[in-house]
Amino acid sequence: MTILPKAFLFSLEGLPGFDRAAFEAVHAGGAQVTSVRVNPGKWVRGFEDEVRAGAVGVERVPWSSWGYYLPRRPSFTFDPLFHAGAYYVQEASSMFLEQVMRQAADLSRPLRVLDLCAAPGGKSTLLQSLLSPDSLLVSNEVIRSRVNILEENMVKWGAVNTVITSNDPHDLGRMENYFDVIVVDAPCSGSGLFRREPEAMGEWSQDNIRLCCRRQRRILADCWPALRQDGLLIYSTCSYSREENEDILDWMIEDLGVIGSRLTMAAEWKIVETISRLGAYGYRFYPDKLRGEGFFMACVCKAGGGAFAAPRKKASVERVHKSELEKISSWVRSDRGLAYFYHRELIHAIPEALLAELPVLQSACYLRRAGVPLGKLSVKEFIPEHDLAMSTLIHPELPVMSLSREKALSYLRKDELVPESDHRGWMLVEYGGLNLGWIKALPGRINNYYPKECRILRREP
Repeated sequence: MTILPKAFLFSLEGLPGFDRAAFEAVHAGGAQVTSVRVNPGKWVRGFEDEVRAGAVGVERVPWSSWGYYLPRRPSFTFDPLFHAGAYYVQEASSMFLEQVMRQAADLSRPLRVLDLCAAPGGKSTLLQSLLSPDSLLVSNEVIRSRVNILEENMVKWGAVNTVITSNDPHDLGRMENYFDVIVVDAPCSGSGLFRREPEAMGEWSQDNIRLCCRRQRRILADCWPALRQDGLLIYSTCSYSREENEDILDWMIEDLGVIGSRLTMAAEWKIVETISRLGAYGYRFYPDKLRGEGFFMACVCKAGGGAFAAPRKKASVERVHKSELEKISSWVRSDRGLAYFYHRELIHAIPEALLAELPVLQSACYLRRAGVPLGKLSVKEFIPEHDLAMSTLIHPELPVMSLSREKALSYLRKDELVPESDHRGWMLVEYGGLNLGWIKALPGRINNYYPKECRILRREP
């Protein structure tokens, strides 16, 4: 049971859609909502088949093509399909980003999209599922301690048209008029998560809201030059406060000259449309009205700006030599229109149409990950990276070891595996038709190459 501070409740009075009695009741009730979003690039059977067949208690998130509510929260740690990137555990309200993109952006053409505050990766994985194969997604996280979880989740997702950076928004702002869409899920006071995380109430205060507002304005101002003319900026918070939401929209109108965008919604979704003092539209999510946590999202358009001018001095990209490509041809699908290049001493792959974007990005920021790291060539053999196993680029004729759930969990703990075939050399490990990683079969033993930083550290209860 969550008892909300009186000062917090008083601060919400007069907000569009706020119903104090219902709001207090849903927080006091203690109910938790669990939702997941399926990876359309990987999962073609299993969970979605069960949903279509009427699985008990599983329901669709109405504003999402791939989102589902679960009747209870399972232990995702002990589901091998979670580690295979078959789905992402995401709060249902934030899946509304799909509606904004579908209604406001032209998804039929290649886009350059920046997810500025991307960790842990929920919005980036959603964006990637929406974008065309020749679109570029740059997932940035300025807080270095959070980049690892972002990278881990993007690796699981398996996409090739993504780049991960860890730069201050000001650095990315130097790429003037480059991006078609910038998504800013801004750091905020977090009041929308009080039902899920009651301990966060101890940090709530008007002083903290004012601090968050200053940070939000700085982030937006810093990245704004990178948005092209007529480009879209999608702004969101997990806060209810007017200061962090409608007031920020008005600040963008006054200081940045944005034009607000209005979306179309089904009435049964029970999302509250709000209009700022200067006429920008925003969308509020209340847990007493819908099955999701507190959330705010808005979309605005950039009226000014101009054409992107590539920097005169650009870093070079070292392509992989033709003779080296022949050595990896049996590892990677040949029908994906890929370019191969070296980055951080590994062979990487990215769509050919996006290779020219890498030097431009390198002129402003450090590329932590670009495309899919495939592996490296030693004197004797090609040594594959875990990223390749998790990608959708795997050659269909590579040898595979299919594991039961129990053995898959053993593999994910990096336990020893018993040889089950006479094959020698590199093999994929899969569960339920989805890859988990690599093993190398040697005489009398198997080497488990699952990354130790990703392994399951405890036993199933």
